Amino acid sequence: MKTATQFNYTVKVLGLGEEWRGGDVAKTVGGGQKVRWLKKELLRHKDDPQKVILFVDSYDVIFASGPEELLHKFSRFGHKVVFSAEGFCWPDQRLASKYPEVHSGKRYLNSGGFMGVAPELAALVQQWKYKDNDDDQLFYTRIYLDKAQRTKYNMTLDHRSRIFQNLNGAVDEVVLKFERSRVRARNVAYDSLPVIIHGNGPTKLQLNYLGNYVPSSWTYEHGCGGCDDDLVDLDELKDEELPLVYVAVFIEKPTPFMEEFLERLTTMTYPPSRLRLFIHNNVVYHERHVDSFWQRHKDLFPDAVLVGPEENLQEEDARTMAVGACQKDPGCDYFFSIDSDVALTNPDTLRLLIQENRPVIAPVLSKHGKLWSNFWGALSPEGFYSRSEDYIEIVQAKRVGVWNVPYLTQVYLVQGPILRSKLSQVQLYKDPDLDSDMVFCRSVREQGVFMFVSNRDEFGRLVSTSNFNTTRLHPDMWQIFDNPMDWREKYIHENYSKIFEDEKNFVEQPCPDVYWFPAFSEKMCDDLVETMEDHGQWSGGSHKDERLAGGYENVPTVDIHMNQIDFEKEWLKFLKEYIVPVTEKLYPGYYPKAQAVMNFVVRYRPDEQPSLRPHHDSSTFTINIALNSKNQDYQGGGCRFLRYDCKVEAPRKGWSFMHPGRLTHYHEGLPVTQGTRYIMVSFVDP
Repeated sequence: MKTATQFNYTVKVLGLGEEWRGGDVAKTVGGGQKVRWLKKELLRHKDDPQKVILFVDSYDVIFASGPEELLHKFSRFGHKVVFSAEGFCWPDQRLASKYPEVHSGKRYLNSGGFMGVAPELAALVQQWKYKDNDDDQLFYTRIYLDKAQRTKYNMTLDHRSRIFQNLNGAVDEVVLKFERSRVRARNVAYDSLPVIIHGNGPTKLQLNYLGNYVPSSWTYEHGCGGCDDDLVDLDELKDEELPLVYVAVFIEKPTPFMEEFLERLTTMTYPPSRLRLFIHNNVVYHERHVDSFWQRHKDLFPDAVLVGPEENLQEEDARTMAVGACQKDPGCDYFFSIDSDVALTNPDTLRLLIQENRPVIAPVLSKHGKLWSNFWGALSPEGFYSRSEDYIEIVQAKRVGVWNVPYLTQVYLVQGPILRSKLSQVQLYKDPDLDSDMVFCRSVREQGVFMFVSNRDEFGRLVSTSNFNTTRLHPDMWQIFDNPMDWREKYIHENYSKIFEDEKNFVEQPCPDVYWFPAFSEKMCDDLVETMEDHGQWSGGSHKDERLAGGYENVPTVDIHMNQIDFEKEWLKFLKEYIVPVTEKLYPGYYPKAQAVMNFVVRYRPDEQPSLRPHHDSSTFTINIALNSKNQDYQGGGCRFLRYDCKVEAPRKGWSFMHPGRLTHYHEGLPVTQGTRYIMVSFVDP
């Protein structure tokens, strides 16, 4: 209807609101009810030789061009009645040999689209005298195969898809042709530009794909053509007037950055009073995170339902329970499902999805730097993943819009009325042979409900869970490779990026060629200290050190090396990603290799090792990051550079010193008089 309206077709919908008694045409013969409706309608036009009637199926047809082109192409046929053509002889294969020979094009009649002059078309259809569940295509086929009738009604088929493009058996023949302000479906086999695209048989998903573009849903010139047509405006509504959303959270596997995930539930720009929270946690490791979240925020979600691992509830049962709560509540306007490996960093996500006004919609999310996303652009014949032509462009936001897709997962919004109507009588998640997301999408597709994804905004990303080792005390620390953006947000100082924007205020030089800048977040400092204390194998601070080549330490400290906790490669990644850019900025002309074999956390205590004698470092430059706070965790301490008689006695937690290691910056660690001081030291480019 949208494309028909766009091209200003005069449309009469037959049978709208009537009960369908034409059989299950997706699986077997039927459809005769359509002919009965048409027979009645054409009686009104049978005496008008100037009128041309076009008949098309409704739910699987789109228009690619307007009536002027349609009539021009029809007139060029020189026939009174033109039926669409396809490559399959349906429903009676035995009739195939009776069709006239065709030298080029599709040979067999398809009844999903035809047109003709009103008197001839009316007379042809008046022959119908069968049941509603008899086959409409067989009826038209028998008339066409009767040479006398074919001649009487001056019938032909559109063998080369000049007007009608049936997709079944011809998907590979049809490509998108981008014009300046619209898009056509081009048949490359016959070099034609069909006016009507019919997704007959099992080609509904391909039709949906074409419908993302044809005729102007998305163009290179204007982008998304109809994205703003049906938007719901939430901005004028008061909080209590906003839709009621059931939010269902699923923690089905150990997932990094769980604290941050749960906290984002409270920072959405949507009033908690209009949310109903359900959390299914199936992971014992995450009980502490859910409990902590609940203790902090239970006042926001007083009606929340929390199901823990002790309930032993299977994932598909948990999802069924959550969606069932919305289905049973007539006041539930939306069901919002979100898995724990989804990082929705845009707090407006829920509002933006509601505003799109689609039956089922998801934000486009992908793993950082990868093409792995939460949707598929196409399906294989077996119903599994297949890459669509536009998949990469959508994931990378080179084509921006709202896209009809066959599969989505991990996070999606469903309209409550859809759940209580079209999706009320189906098993949305349960099938012993398929994952719950596969079952959900198949069920939705089979009910004729469209699923969409939007990349009109930046919503967030997917979190990788494959290398998450929960045996570590703070396993998120090891995620710098798999989830670099989440790692940065959690462990890098909030002002780190300002070093490159406002050096004067975020880089200090307390001593000559000694720079001081924000590096670690407080969380990184705390997690690193706790990890070292949990590991516990502190060196004795003696010159003998079997961890080093040669077994001797010239300037020993009480420390633990990064390789002792299996953090060496993560630390070198940190040096390369976060220290090298600062070094190149502050020491112009020097390009670090970011190599380091001495990376360790030092512990200073009055009764253990309170200070460190004057020394040079075996490095080109050294970084020294304060891991706790003076006057809170310890007294005394600091660093003195002897040549310049310059002391830094109150280092800030999370801030790093950077200074040359050899020759110039002879320095000492000042005595700690109370408490425990921790610092992270790295000798870079030895």
